[in-house]
Amino acid sequence: MSSLVQIGAPAPARWKNPWRRLPALRWGVQVAYLAFLVLTGVEFWLFYEQAVTGSPLLVARPPAVEAFLPISALVGLKRLALTGSWDAIHPAGLAIFLAAIASAFVARKAFCGWVCPVGTVSRGLEWLGKRLFWRRGWPRIPRALDYALLSLKYLVLGFFLWAVVWSMPGEAIDAFLESPYNLAADAKMLLFFRDISLAALLVLLSLAALSLVVRNVWCRYLCPYGALLGIASWLSPVRIVRDAPNCNDCQACSRVCPVEIPVASRAAIANPECTGCLSCVAACTAPDVLTISRRRRGLSPWAVPALGVGTMLAFWVVARATGHWTSLVPPEVFARAYQIAPLLSH
Repeated sequence: MSSLVQIGAPAPARWKNPWRRLPALRWGVQVAYLAFLVLTGVEFWLFYEQAVTGSPLLVARPPAVEAFLPISALVGLKRLALTGSWDAIHPAGLAIFLAAIASAFVARKAFCGWVCPVGTVSRGLEWLGKRLFWRRGWPRIPRALDYALLSLKYLVLGFFLWAVVWSMPGEAIDAFLESPYNLAADAKMLLFFRDISLAALLVLLSLAALSLVVRNVWCRYLCPYGALLGIASWLSPVRIVRDAPNCNDCQACSRVCPVEIPVASRAAIANPECTGCLSCVAACTAPDVLTISRRRRGLSPWAVPALGVGTMLAFWVVARATGHWTSLVPPEVFARAYQIAPLLSH
């Protein structure tokens, strides 16, 4: 009789992961930031056109365009450390640079996983590649090859740290920051894409094509900015932890990880490659197996994007309030630098 009762009893309700909507939230945040930066680029292009043609400057130069000047920000950070003086030429670039590092410490590489426009494009190419070629799952890169390729971005980062942080004296820092080249660095970036060479175009197209067959090629193997944020995140007390005794070994977390961390075999994810995207947490099929820990105190998974994005916004608010966001360089000086930008070289 008891067996009949058990057979006829209703099946227990299937557990619904309360974090399953995190990937959709991530798409929303990424697309919003991408749209903002596209609008910033359009605004800067209008300012540039006014500047080089000598037209009245009716459109202001958007400070957020300095997000695309990480080398200038790194030089400015060294001068800040040496002298306590904030970069007056590209102040927003330094604020964004510090915000990205701080967000990596408090919320893994949240800048890479939730904010960076290149990361958004890479995720879009990953989505397209999965539907075109890899419906049954992305191929695994051999671990030895993966480690070798991962070293590339750290080597590039090491070069920049050696050239700027270690080797560049204070006089050279001042000379670089106040040079016409640094003044026109944002215009040089615009010209790179507006008047792109055939070789550069082929490189970008090759990276896009390669991203269809290897997930996140640029972010995983070539981006020195991501390498720097990975080091900051490695020092972070915030990490994903796995309750091994209650894990059902479905491997869903490992399959969805965009940087191919074997989450299902780790007790905690301290890997500097973790972008804090929380795809693994959203894909987990067992209750409370993957959680967010800040040392001995747990955090809600919603706290990771909140802390990461909130840190970026907090730096923006403080920088604006303290006069460390808008450049002190008059628009007319930028205009003169832009007019000679095509003639400037390193």
